[in-house]
Amino acid sequence: MSMDVGANLRFGADILAQAEVLAGFTEVPGEVTRTYCSRSHRQAGDYLIGLMREAGMVADYDAFGNVVGRYEAGVPGSPWAPVVMTGSHQDSVKKAGKYDGLFGILSPIACVRDLHRRGKRLPYTLEVVAFGDEEGVRFGVTLIGSKAMAGNFDPAWLELTDSDGVSLREAIRAFGGDPDAWPALDRRTGAHGEVVAFIESHIEQGATLLDEGLPVGVVTAIVGATRMKVRVTGLAGHAGTVPMGARQDALAAAAEMVLAVERHCTEHPGLVGTVGKMSVAPGAVNVIPEDVAFTVDVRSGDDALRLAAVAALRAEFSAIAARRRVTVAAEPFFELEAAPCDAGLQARLAASIEAQGLPVRYLPSGAGHDAMEFPAVCPIAMLFVRCGNGGISHHPSETMTAEDAEIATSVLLHFFEHFEPATVVPDRVPRVERNPSP
Repeated sequence: MSMDVGANLRFGADILAQAEVLAGFTEVPGEVTRTYCSRSHRQAGDYLIGLMREAGMVADYDAFGNVVGRYEAGVPGSPWAPVVMTGSHQDSVKKAGKYDGLFGILSPIACVRDLHRRGKRLPYTLEVVAFGDEEGVRFGVTLIGSKAMAGNFDPAWLELTDSDGVSLREAIRAFGGDPDAWPALDRRTGAHGEVVAFIESHIEQGATLLDEGLPVGVVTAIVGATRMKVRVTGLAGHAGTVPMGARQDALAAAAEMVLAVERHCTEHPGLVGTVGKMSVAPGAVNVIPEDVAFTVDVRSGDDALRLAAVAALRAEFSAIAARRRVTVAAEPFFELEAAPCDAGLQARLAASIEAQGLPVRYLPSGAGHDAMEFPAVCPIAMLFVRCGNGGISHHPSETMTAEDAEIATSVLLHFFEHFEPATVVPDRVPRVERNPSP
């Protein structure tokens, strides 16, 4: 494995310096917290527009506060050249890291800057998008920007409100956008040229590449997810007077169910399962718990495996409840199909990695990304970049090196320069998302 990445970095040092600047645009001093249509969103967006324009793009906000930069195709007299989209999100979770989402915006801007300096145009228009909302922190609906562009936006979401009672509609309007313009953002219409591919570069948010000593990898699929709300009902009683064998302890039953999630998803490769929230009532130290509610999140790149796991877990929950003489209700409230990455685009990314003298590692993405909304528009692909510090993400200690940023951007630039739009056959697949909920 070799790529000579020394002190003379073309991209990496600048990208990390730009990420430091963006980290300063935050709602909470001393941490990175940047939500949709906030003042920090405006500050970050203005900075990104400046970088895009300096790199040689035409750039501005769209009606939903997404930043869109276009590097027009080098085809004289052809305004309807095909379009390759790339980018990621500029919003963050609370107390976030500096690179989640932002690397996938800064890296392609660096590619365009290099192309522009060399006076090179591509046989397609390259469009770099900084999506305004992917995390869903403010309004509880994720991927707002990419859903609008992929034709998956539900106008009913405009009436959702944040913790201060401000609706999504009001927030977009206050930002200077147009909340009713969502149909015009749909890239399936071809109003800005036929979109032939969506490519996202992103930090891995895990430790696979780190553990294997690899700087980059090719994503095979973005996993699908099922989320369930589970409610266990038992019988409250005095902690000192009810014998152990006579108890109908809802929390003890729920604890066994939580362990069942862990066991099932450990025993079946390709699955991950998480219980992330739990509430207990009455919640007194001297009362046997009567009512417990918890959530289950099951994910897999294989939808059949995920659905089978959900069915198996619901059956096991019922068996545990019957044995412990409590009742249980386990109902899915969110379901999203996996988004496989296009095989041809994976091969092209792999060739660009090999061109840097590096081995190719294929791996799935366990986290959701903007790219997963675009199979309805065009084929998708993702390039993963190594995280440092144990692979931690969504945390202030999230980190990456300038050397890895350099390698990943070199891979991306090679991909853009060697991509031939005519070789891509669009296979539009509608996304399936049911009952989206915070």
